[in-house]
Amino acid sequence: MPGGRLTQQERQQIALGLADGLAYAEIARRLDRPTSTITREVMRNGGPAGYRADLAHRATERRAHRRKPAAPRERQEPAQPYGRDAEAVREFEEVYATAMMASGMPLMMGRVLSCLTISDSGSLTAQELAERLQVSPASISKAIAFLDSQGMVRRERDERRRERYIVDDEVWYQSMMVGVRSTARLVETTRQGVDVLGAGTPAAARLEGVARFLDFVSEGMARAAEQARDVLRTSSGPQDSADPEPDRG
Repeated sequence: MPGGRLTQQERQQIALGLADGLAYAEIARRLDRPTSTITREVMRNGGPAGYRADLAHRATERRAHRRKPAAPRERQEPAQPYGRDAEAVREFEEVYATAMMASGMPLMMGRVLSCLTISDSGSLTAQELAERLQVSPASISKAIAFLDSQGMVRRERDERRRERYIVDDEVWYQSMMVGVRSTARLVETTRQGVDVLGAGTPAAARLEGVARFLDFVSEGMARAAEQARDVLRTSSGPQDSADPEPDRG
């Protein structure tokens, strides 16, 4: 399997594959590349509808020039419990992060959330995240600040006074409620525009329709999240160690 960065010719093949409606896995097979490489390449360069080989290649060159030269380093693969295939776990982590990005989350935030979510403990320190993702502590800090603002992680101090970032059974519920509250504020602001534009005018009627739609959807999301909350509660409680072993009791 070829390593290193994608070539311009490979990017052209990716663009042709997308134009032909090929799946990422099929494009990857034809290029003898991991599916995660193709998925990440496409999603960080405009998505399947907006991918352009020449633009993607220039963007990669610009990013490479901005980086300081550094000695190549191998990713430190964490030991995998439960007999898991470490390479399969790593590739799924990348694909999962890319799927989150496709849903609107910035890539680094998606990588951090993916890494936390698929760890058995659901809890890692900034150093552990930086080592697993092979990025700088500053990148982790920025990603955590965003995820924290969205209610998708919480912070705790462990027995060594290190700050740990945690995803638990309530994280997706809390994140959903953050979105509900944000939508409610948007509804309130939209309805203010109805008064400004004058009730009965075309623009005001349009805003009122938007407000009603968002209000209805927001209420439905809140009800659904509350009703489905128990689905998120796993049978096993949170574990303290970052690399838990299977229960042999």
